[in-house]
Amino acid sequence: MPPIRLPFRGRRTDFPPDLWTRCPSCQEMLFNKQLEKALRVCPNCGHHFRLAARRRLELLLDGGSFRERDAGLQSVDPLGFADSKPYPDRLAAAQLATGEREAAIWGTGSIEGRPVAICAMDFGFIGGSMGAVVGEKVTRAAEAALAERLPLIVVSASGGARMQEGTFSLMQLAKTMAALERLRAGRVPYISVMTDPTTGGVFASFAAVGDVNLAEPNALIGFAGARVSGGTIAEELPPGFQRAEFLLQHGFVDRIVPRPELRDEIVRLLEYLVPPRPAEASAEVAAVAPGFRPLSFLNALAGRPVETGGDGRSARPAAEAPATVPTPTMPAVPATTGLGLRPAHREAGSPPAEAAEAPKAGEKPEARQFETQTAEAETGAAVGARRPAEGARRG
Repeated sequence: MPPIRLPFRGRRTDFPPDLWTRCPSCQEMLFNKQLEKALRVCPNCGHHFRLAARRRLELLLDGGSFRERDAGLQSVDPLGFADSKPYPDRLAAAQLATGEREAAIWGTGSIEGRPVAICAMDFGFIGGSMGAVVGEKVTRAAEAALAERLPLIVVSASGGARMQEGTFSLMQLAKTMAALERLRAGRVPYISVMTDPTTGGVFASFAAVGDVNLAEPNALIGFAGARVSGGTIAEELPPGFQRAEFLLQHGFVDRIVPRPELRDEIVRLLEYLVPPRPAEASAEVAAVAPGFRPLSFLNALAGRPVETGGDGRSARPAAEAPATVPTPTMPAVPATTGLGLRPAHREAGSPPAEAAEAPKAGEKPEARQFETQTAEAETGAAVGARRPAEGARRG
């Protein structure tokens, strides 16, 4: 008897890889087109999938503003290294899989019209490992940012130094840090964005020394693995100690920003860190106060309201004379003789010393009196200072 075939099938457990993606956090099957619209963030649990470097640049920069530099740089095999397969073959396979020559892309672009220098890493290229070319691109990005006075943004996604290049890869730590130190001395802003994962030599060098360190939620960030770190200090480490949330609590990360909000957060940081250019500053002042009138502003500060005309000038009648500002006078200083003493008597009928000389035409009496009193006071003080010295000589 032939077996009975039911008109329906059981639920499939495998799906075409080009149509669906399983979320590693909530195990939900996600339609790839919907996942791309959500910037590769799971709508159910918020898990952030890894992004390719060019896709990252598309999300952060203005459309069509990116200009790549040093696109022809490519790694070589200086050590003749071979593990399970030769290093040149591994490079060729990574280039074929990602379509990139190296694990880092850098260039210039703009974010909301603000020019920036940016470097993004691709974890799909040999784990985003840092070899001589990756270190050179990060260094050139920092040097170009310093030369052109552009804020620098570096998006890290790497497993660390590339072991196939040995000491050449380790020297990139010192080279990139030297360039970033010159950038810091030049007071050019540097924003570091750490994504999943940022570990090894990348975290130990340029990824953790930004003026502002941002991270995506639940990103793996650390130097060595949890097992190696625990064995080194011979202690049990707390769970999740290499996640972005733990590092935020302990000061290694300044802020955790979800991917859909990352661009807006960088725009706000650039507004704080980058001073506006003269043209932009003038436009902002004009937009805030289009009818600014200097006379009205000064009158408001003085607390004396004065009517002003439509052109910003004073509307005071012509017949009204401006108020006279009184001239400050000093207290009267008694007249002195040549020895700094008050005269004991004055001849009868002799005019006072202040009136001995008539004021000149157009000269104010108050000013004349002030000059006379000041000169007499200075003469008396000088003579009085000589009296002790003369008495000592006589003795």
